[in-house]
Amino acid sequence: MRNQHGDFIWYELVTTDLNGAQAFYEAVLGWAIRDSGVPDMDYRLAATATQDIAGLMALPAEALEAGARPVWLGYVAVDDVDAAVAKIVAEGGSVQMPAMDMPGVGRFAMVMDPDGLPFYVMRGALNDTSHAFSGSAIGHCSWNELSAKSLTGAEKFYTPQFGWHFADGMDMGEMGMYKFIQLGEKGIGGAMQAHEMAGPPLWNFYFRVADIDKAAATIQAQGGKILHGPSEVPGNDFIINGLDPQGVLFSLVGARQAAGTE
Repeated sequence: MRNQHGDFIWYELVTTDLNGAQAFYEAVLGWAIRDSGVPDMDYRLAATATQDIAGLMALPAEALEAGARPVWLGYVAVDDVDAAVAKIVAEGGSVQMPAMDMPGVGRFAMVMDPDGLPFYVMRGALNDTSHAFSGSAIGHCSWNELSAKSLTGAEKFYTPQFGWHFADGMDMGEMGMYKFIQLGEKGIGGAMQAHEMAGPPLWNFYFRVADIDKAAATIQAQGGKILHGPSEVPGNDFIINGLDPQGVLFSLVGARQAAGTE
């Protein structure tokens, strides 16, 4: 069964050091990363024991020279890529990579929202369901978080695009309201206003680990940096926001296994 319009179905790391990134995420997330077999392109697939979760590719030199930076990107399922792109542009977004077809994979385009935040829209070639996003599965993305220049503007843009509902969640005081993003009855992430305390506007993705403290130690042992955490969030989980060795923001969510760990 195909994913519904508005689902996150894939994640992609664009990095300046493929081998270094592969070693880091294999250690931290337990992924097995392999070559995709795409001709004339070093595109790597990151997988758990049962599911492909993400792709890894090098940031082109010309893009780096033009000011692009390594980043994690999300892919959102749409019923019609060309119609979705047209609607995004009509509502103040822009196209970074025109719609294209990849045989056996699907049709996709890279776009930006009105805040200039990049993401992909995609319709897969098959009717298979992607489980790259899962609220509970280890190694999968479990939360998609938007920091927007304008939370009201983001809600106005994304709701008609993908059918997302922004529900009031938590009042974070000086940091404002944290809203939960829902697709139907399914929670897929959260959204907040970007500001000095929360960092710049961006999409941020939380990958689930079995032991948050073990992951924290591994991050540091593998040359990454912890910016925040582990800190507790609702649901008996803990989160980490960090930078990988190439300076890319990533986040983790998971349980604390060792009782009394600080």
